[in-house]
Amino acid sequence: MNIRPLDLLDLPTLYRYRGEALSLDTARLLTRGNPLGAIGLMAYLNPDRHIYSAVASDDGVKLLGGISQSNGESFAKLLYLAPTAHLTHTALPALIEHLTTEAGAWGSFHVLAEVEETSQAFAALRLAGFSVYAWQRVWDLSAVEGQDMADHWHKVSGANLPAVQLLHHQIVPPLLQAIEPAPRRTGGWICPEGGRCYVGVASGVYGVLLTPLIHPEASDVAQKFVSLLKHLPERRNRPVYVCVRSYQAWLEPVLEDLGAKASPRQAVMVKHLTRVIKEEEALTRAAQPATAIPASRVSHIETKEPGATP
Repeated sequence: MNIRPLDLLDLPTLYRYRGEALSLDTARLLTRGNPLGAIGLMAYLNPDRHIYSAVASDDGVKLLGGISQSNGESFAKLLYLAPTAHLTHTALPALIEHLTTEAGAWGSFHVLAEVEETSQAFAALRLAGFSVYAWQRVWDLSAVEGQDMADHWHKVSGANLPAVQLLHHQIVPPLLQAIEPAPRRTGGWICPEGGRCYVGVASGVYGVLLTPLIHPEASDVAQKFVSLLKHLPERRNRPVYVCVRSYQAWLEPVLEDLGAKASPRQAVMVKHLTRVIKEEEALTRAAQPATAIPASRVSHIETKEPGATP
């Protein structure tokens, strides 16, 4: 088996697999479309994003995979695996491992992937060291209608950011907050009702994805969704989706009552990466007993050549 970075000679393979890619980044798929389509490939020109693709060749079969990391983020995301006809191939876990190693070189602490729980790729991800930390379902609100009403929302400003971060810490379970960090930039929409409702927004040519953080004590949640849907700027005719994680599952009956359509449930998976310590001295000190030698003596010994007497 041979695994190498994607190059120009692989363009025919990319073209052949363009309709056979399994997306592992739901937000990117719903807003920008097929990861091997024309718009998806243009992302390689984005200077604010690390993007890497690799090819695994084994027994005449070629497997493709991609990974990305946005500028300033501490995590990376698996983008796609292809072709879907070979998701059970024995070389796929090794390709996934190769991609996550690249993310480690970028400084990522962990890698995320989103996949339907019935997908054949689920087993390969588990073999590559991924585990499930949450579940999610995407709801399509495009056909939802309601009476026009006063806008309950306004754009998040710097003054609102502490309230959004507090809401995040109240809703996202503590064990998951290292994987899902609180928003650090202004963006999205907030409801002034005591800072109990926030919705992040990701948009692209193909759609708009809303990621809510809504406190269970918030009132009139269904009306708030309709209000936001009616007042999204420059929505045009793009579909609108809401991504609901398992720790906010109580929102699903609300969306169902509005007439939203649910997609199949997805597993949200994570692989934690070990940071490599490059300094040889740090490794040496870590291996020594804490009480073996005073700190000053260690400093003296480390300056000696091997075999020299003190």
